[in-house]
Amino acid sequence: MVRSPSWQLRSVSPELEAGYRAAGWWDGRSLGELLSDRLGSAADMDFRVWSATRPWRGTVGEVHALARRFAAGLADRGIGPGDVVAMQLPNCMEAAVVFWGTALAGAVIVPVVHFYGAREVSFILGQADPRLVVVGDRFGSLEPAAVVASCGDVWAPDGDGPDGHGPDGSTADAVGRELVVVGLSDRAPSLGDLLARDPIERPVPVDPADAALIAYTSGTTSEPKGVIHTHRSLGAEVRQLGAIQPAEGLPLLTGAPVGHAIGMLSGLLLPAQRGQPVHLIDVWDPTAVLAAMVEADVNAGSGATFFLQSLLDSPGCGPEHLERLRYVGLGGASVPRSFTERAVGLGLSVTRSYGSTEHPSTTGGSYDLPQERRAATDGRALPGVELRIVDEEGRDVPAGAAGEIWSRGPDLFAGYTDPALTAAAVDADGWYRTGDIGVLDGDGWLTITDRLKDVIIRGGENISASEVESLLLSLDGVVEVAVVAAPDERLGEHAVAFVRLLPGADEPTLDDVRAHLAARGLARQKWPEELRVAQDLPRTATGKVRKVDLRAALRTGPGRAAGAQRP
Repeated sequence: MVRSPSWQLRSVSPELEAGYRAAGWWDGRSLGELLSDRLGSAADMDFRVWSATRPWRGTVGEVHALARRFAAGLADRGIGPGDVVAMQLPNCMEAAVVFWGTALAGAVIVPVVHFYGAREVSFILGQADPRLVVVGDRFGSLEPAAVVASCGDVWAPDGDGPDGHGPDGSTADAVGRELVVVGLSDRAPSLGDLLARDPIERPVPVDPADAALIAYTSGTTSEPKGVIHTHRSLGAEVRQLGAIQPAEGLPLLTGAPVGHAIGMLSGLLLPAQRGQPVHLIDVWDPTAVLAAMVEADVNAGSGATFFLQSLLDSPGCGPEHLERLRYVGLGGASVPRSFTERAVGLGLSVTRSYGSTEHPSTTGGSYDLPQERRAATDGRALPGVELRIVDEEGRDVPAGAAGEIWSRGPDLFAGYTDPALTAAAVDADGWYRTGDIGVLDGDGWLTITDRLKDVIIRGGENISASEVESLLLSLDGVVEVAVVAAPDERLGEHAVAFVRLLPGADEPTLDDVRAHLAARGLARQKWPEELRVAQDLPRTATGKVRKVDLRAALRTGPGRAAGAQRP
């Protein structure tokens, strides 16, 4: 008998639930039902994967049919409501088949960013304990299948653990685990006999209050955090996002990984909700993106500032591209005011937004609101969302005063896989303590000013400072480490490691630091991009490192302080 995880989902008050239902944010449908209804009406729309090595072109209807076959393949294996399916795939057609098919089967999908290394993947598989894992064989220099194979001490398919049993040696937990490797060098759909069954006719019934997705984010802890969303929170999210999109807006070419919340929403869910074509690109190459925009008449560049900036900086960007970039949404990382001013000056209509994996679309704004407010702030609370700005005691502060941002709404997550984290992050009235600092003006426009969370947001990806610090402390000669965010013109932020050494220890180089982290399986995107060796670090009265002072120095100090190393 296979063990299905029993997630402890937080309760929602009857008053809030009634309000969300009355407003239509919770409409009683599962994610599978929502997708089935919308994908069926968009069957003739293009589905296209832009890739230098594995392009694919078909229709939404064709991919939907494969997803229905995949759901039938899951049912044939006894996988359904409550069971977990994990996927670690780049932006490819199979990713949509697995994601949509898992939702149609009523199972819980765990998308994993395709470039995650052994450290992250091992933790995720060990905690989520999926019945099925779908992973690519090779993508560029990455070998995700080999990474999964290295996690055999915490998760293994049937018969691959000790003595032919599961990774813990037991037979009960081992039965039903399966690994499917997608040949990303093949041009044909590559999901084996999971596509051999006749497609299911309708989505498998499931309670919309049950878990539908677990998205892992680095957040503020040293280990990834499993963020649980229900069918109804995801449904509310895509309806909310769809409601603020311009009616005349072009389809979006999505470059963010579909294993990440931003890529999943913009690439796999929002097009379905809006009845639009799906366009994915597996490697963000500005030249290729600009060519695709003209060929397919699509928009691009929304998300973290990095994407739009790379297009505007490309020598090939011309009037025909700016015309298609008319509507751009920026978020997922800090957005410099100078950059939004540049974009607006080029004739783009820019909207900044704020959210997190826990509360994906907290603020934003429709494109008919004043451009100055949309470009200068992080938006207003989206329909159904409530905001509070509070002091250290949880008391509301006056308009214009800075404080921690608390939020709640129909698209708020249902809790973490670790209930202790849920208890610390969400209070009894359903308010989520974001850990971010902001100012809310008298008209309800929010501006993010700082963060309590110890996290670096590099190109829209979260990097846990404590995770990097814990690994660097094992580097020879290092006695103390503080990793903080520095402003980055291209990526929004990058990581800077401040290290304090033992007396007489040899000073490490940035290459030493990176080699050390690589040997411990940390994803390259999380490696520090600057190293600063310090005699001491600023501290509080209790001896804690004042990271706020380090961040402030990086924002206001000279571009290259003494001791800084950067490639």
